[in-house]
Order: sequence, then structure tokens, then C-alpha cells
Amino acid sequence: MLKIGIITGSTRDSRVNLNVAEWVKSIADKRTDAEFELVDIKDYNLPKFNEPIPAIMSQDYQAPEAKAWSEKINDLDGFVFVTPEYNKAITSGLKDAIDYLYVEWNNKAAGIVSYGSTLGVTAANNLRLILTVPKVATVGTQPALSLFTDFEEMRTFKPAPFHEETVQTMLNEVVAWSTGLKSIRN
Repeated sequence: MLKIGIITGSTRDSRVNLNVAEWVKSIADKRTDAEFELVDIKDYNLPKFNEPIPAIMSQDYQAPEAKAWSEKINDLDGFVFVTPEYNKAITSGLKDAIDYLYVEWNNKAAGIVSYGSTLGVTAANNLRLILTVPKVATVGTQPALSLFTDFEEMRTFKPAPFHEETVQTMLNEVVAWSTGLKSIRN
């Protein structure tokens, strides 16, 4: 069975990101076509990216935290990234988590769920561009949430019910693409 990781995009103590990721997982858990797992980048305690050799050239990771991160990402067939928008981009924590690896991301599919004052669209586009380098294929459907209408006082996550259908459509695409790409990796 496919394994899809729902990856958090923030490590801040005051983040709402985990709530959004848990909501996506609650929708995904209703499905039977893949196993879904919440992967919280904060749990991996990755330091700022400072490997002596880029991951595209070597998987001899010097940071011990990178080894556990590598094993987790390598074990997954696809991803759903849940990204907030900070200053029109993804967070530095998410960027570092992506940069630590290369081969582990290759030929896998990803969906993106974004949120922010402008729905996190610029961060999602930023993430799509970043993911092209480690050869992650991003699906087209993108649930986008507003800090003004899907959060109370920009802190308490209360998504509008119509978002669930968009999440399901995105998950359909992630599962389909992950299935196809798994045959390329094998």
C-alpha cells in the first residue's frame, strides 16, 4: 500500500500549522487507497542546513538528525505539504528540511495545502518551484485557506466545509501520481 506523508511546514512554537495538517490527515484517514502519516518537521530537530556537501552529490549526512529525516522521507511514496505563507514564501524550517535531502524526494508526487492572508498562494508557488529540483511532481489541485475566513482571530483553525472536497480531489491526484511514480522508482 502507498505511504503518503502529510508534512508540516512550520516549526514555530505558536504555529497553527499542526492543526491544519491534522485536519488534512483526518480527511485522508477516511480513505482506503493509501496509508497517511503525519510527519512533523519539528520532531526531527533539523539544524539550519549546513552540510559540507549538497545532498544532490552525497547522502553521507553529517548531521545525525538528517539521517532519521532521510529514513522517513525515503520510506514514503508521496507527500502533502501543509505550508503557511511567511513574507510571500515558505518557512525557513521547511526549506531546510527539503534541502537536507535529494535522492529521497526523487520521483515522488506531492500535493500542497497552503494558508495565509492571501491564501498562501505565493508560498505554494514558491514551494512548487523548490520541489522541481529534487524531482518532486506537484499535483494541480491546491486547497488554499484564508487566515481571515478559515481561522478565528487568525489563530483557531475553523475551515469552511467546502474545503474538504478540494482536499479529497488533491488526495485523489496525489494517490494516482504516487502510484504511477512508484513504478518508475522500482
